[in-house]
Amino acid sequence: MNYQLLPNTKIQDADIIILPFSYEDTVSAKVGTKDAPLGILNATSQIEYYDEDLEWSPMKYMRVCVEDEISKYKGVAKTIESFELTDEKLLITLGGEHSITPMLTQQVLESNATIVFLDAHADLRSSYLGEKYSHATPAHHLLEQGHKLVMAGVRSMFEAEAKRVKEDENITFYSDRALQKKEVKEEFLSTLRALEGDVYLSIDMDVFNPAFVPSVGTPQPGGLDWYDATDILEALFTNSKINVKGVDMVELIPEESTVSQTFAAKLLQKIISYWGKSRGFDKREEKGSQMQVEYE
Repeated sequence: MNYQLLPNTKIQDADIIILPFSYEDTVSAKVGTKDAPLGILNATSQIEYYDEDLEWSPMKYMRVCVEDEISKYKGVAKTIESFELTDEKLLITLGGEHSITPMLTQQVLESNATIVFLDAHADLRSSYLGEKYSHATPAHHLLEQGHKLVMAGVRSMFEAEAKRVKEDENITFYSDRALQKKEVKEEFLSTLRALEGDVYLSIDMDVFNPAFVPSVGTPQPGGLDWYDATDILEALFTNSKINVKGVDMVELIPEESTVSQTFAAKLLQKIISYWGKSRGFDKREEKGSQMQVEYE
């Protein structure tokens, strides 16, 4: 697997590490999230190197390594440990179902970090259909790990989840309906700009309006659009008081039109671009992965 058809650099030399994690075991609606990592990476071949918003070509300055695909929890800790992650490397995981997120944060975060949790669902159940580690439970486990949650885009939840959202002081919550109001969206972006310390970004692709991302595991009406996504990334990655320790993108199901996976591929590029520019990679020499290939 490759990102934008670029050669994979050695893991120790990579600035961006992309981990395909095709775990799918507890989905309760549509199946196919296990195919998302390959689908998204294939779609990156149709994404231009140049970022028209930030006005640079990230891969001229940054080196990328797409790791071997994994599909089981067993060995995840050892795999991530082998990456020897530092603050100068960003791990981006492509799922797979949302149950993988607590497994990832357990490896890359200390306690008391902040998880920016973008999802159509609250995912706060302690178990679902007899499964403790389900695609419906990751937010619950993230709180158990001692983290704070900033949740946004939620438009489907169980009654007990709604009660917890109101009562748990470690949850900052912005419903999808509320975010349709300009002042609430600005409050949410201001919250992101004010965060401090270690941060992890988890993106369930069902947070987006099905008009933009039609194929996900459990779609819901409503949702964020493309420019909501870029506003969120800008607010987060231009915040110099935080250290983004990792990102995951989950619950996508590739489909024939490729609209869903192309949206995800472009979002992946934007994440890389915003993170790289915030770190000053655009001031480095042009020795990135893009410089190793001929292109027009």
